[in-house]
Order: sequence, then structure tokens, then C-alpha cells
Amino acid sequence: MTRLLLASASPARRATLLAAGIEPLVAVSGVDEDAVLAAAHDRFGALDPADAVLLLAQAKVEDVARNLPEELDDADDLLLLGCDSMLELDGQIFGKPLDAADATARWRTMRGRSGVLHTGHWLMDERDVPAMLGATSSTTVRFADLSDEEVDAYVATGEPLAVAGAFTIDGLGGPFVERIEGDHHGVVGLSLPLLRELLGEVGVSIPDLWRKA
Repeated sequence: MTRLLLASASPARRATLLAAGIEPLVAVSGVDEDAVLAAAHDRFGALDPADAVLLLAQAKVEDVARNLPEELDDADDLLLLGCDSMLELDGQIFGKPLDAADATARWRTMRGRSGVLHTGHWLMDERDVPAMLGATSSTTVRFADLSDEEVDAYVATGEPLAVAGAFTIDGLGGPFVERIEGDHHGVVGLSLPLLRELLGEVGVSIPDLWRKA
């Protein structure tokens, strides 16, 4: 039996997998994301947003692989999945806001406009023939033209502080997203169609990972 280990603390990513019939193991990485991006910038120059999220997804998986929980040290049936999301707006990329003031400023810039939510996916196959592969899901998101009062109320909930781009589509922020062009699950943080493609590359199907009664 093949098991999927999610290298992420995101409740939304875990919930997405659970809703699709997959109950993942979870291990959280200790990656310093700013340090990873700074090192990549020094080596390669400015990164395209789609490449930046893929690099961070890879770093998370590799960190978890090096620091597996003791009970998984000798496991030979694991697929490790890492994801990272950022919002691209006006050529800049935004992860989680620094604080409430930052989230408020972002929303006052985002409202009434469109951005692109990039989510990088990195899959590490640690079974008989180890393999690594990745890809990025990119979805255009159109934001409603919120009033100052709506922005302040949303930021006050604390939700925007915990998520890339300072918004959710599956939570309190849902009413503030007018439409999307692309994969809904990619905006939540884990593209199920893209995961299916990556799994297929290593000979695993989605039903292979479904919870067994």
C-alpha cells in the first residue's frame, strides 16, 4: 500500500485531500522560506513567481524527508508532497502578510482587481525507485471591490494573516472573490488535477490512495 505524506501544516490542504478520499500523513517542515528565496536570488537572479513557489515546495519536501518522524524512518511506501502558494500582482509576489497593517494595505491594493495565485507542487517518491518531480498550478483570481469597512472587518478576523495572498476562497474570504480562471483547488492550496498528473508519472492513481473501509 502506498501512503501520501503531506509536508505542510495547512489545514486547507489536508481538508482538500480528505474531501477527495485521501487521508494523508502530515509532517511540517522547518524551512526558512525567506532564506531559501534569498539564496536562490543570489545564485540565479530574480525568480519567476511560478518558479519561486515550486522551489519552496521542493525545499519543504526535502526538509521533511531529512527529518522524518521516527516511526517512518524505515518506511518504504511513502510519497511526500509539498506545496507552496503565492499571489502575483503587478509583477510582485506576496506570501502571508507580515501583520494586520500589511494585510489591510494589500487588500486596498487588490480590491476590484485580478491577480494570479501560483501554487507549486513537489512530489518525492521514496519507494523502490526514488524519483522527484514538480509542477505549478496558476489561477487568475478576480477580487471584489471591497469597501474600507469590509477590508477592516475581514482583516480583524485574523484569517488573512495566515494565508498566502491574504485571502481564502474556501473560508471567510469566499464572498470577496468574484470569479476565477483556472483550478479552484489550486487557489485553496493544492490542485487535485495536478496531483493526479504527478502521481501518474510515478505509476500511482488517485484511487490507489483512497481510504480503505
